[in-house]
Amino acid sequence: MKTAQLSGSLRANVGKKDATLLRNEGRVPCVLYGQGDQTHFSVKRVDIDKIVFSPEVYQVALDIEGKKAMGIIRELQQHPTKDTIQHVDFYELNDAKVVSVKLPVRLVGSARGVFAGGRLMQVFRTLSCVGLPSAIPDAITLDISTLKIGQSFRVNSISIPGITFLDPANAVVVSVKMARGAVKPADTDEDDADTNTEANTEAKADTEAKADTDTEADTTADTEADTQEEA
Repeated sequence: MKTAQLSGSLRANVGKKDATLLRNEGRVPCVLYGQGDQTHFSVKRVDIDKIVFSPEVYQVALDIEGKKAMGIIRELQQHPTKDTIQHVDFYELNDAKVVSVKLPVRLVGSARGVFAGGRLMQVFRTLSCVGLPSAIPDAITLDISTLKIGQSFRVNSISIPGITFLDPANAVVVSVKMARGAVKPADTDEDDADTNTEANTEAKADTEAKADTDTEADTTADTEADTQEEA
């Protein structure tokens, strides 16, 4: 995972009134837990917004008045109408202890099935997984360039060393569906076989037609010859 830096200040008091005062000052109340005692602190709203409102998943290097810790956002509360961050829970990471996170799914390449008129369907934008912090990647990257119409990537077809996925193994992550006007790719063996068969059939038909024409011509010539002899 990528790492973000965040500085915080310890909270002198813990309660709704103190939290309201902090928010009015442009700060967000936070708590760090997971390894021993909880630490209550606050950070600047502009700093935490850059981390929260991002498609990336970050492990956050916290500096709380000299106390340094590595954490990950476990839960956050937002204002019901303004969507501003009201509170953030950080889980302290331990290199020897697994952690569960949701990673974004990124697609690279252009699916062959889409070029043939199919429709790309991405069912999962994120996937839940568990692993040691050092094994967790920035994102789950899938190369979809080989996908044809009717093919898909399922959870059990994705393999990342040191990572275990928590979503259903048979769940479809991304697929190419048949769409109106879609055609079968022309580079498949089946298409080549059909093309060769059609060509052979046409050639056979032309040969038979030519043979019938030659026979009719010979018959006409024999008839004319007999007529001349009788005359």
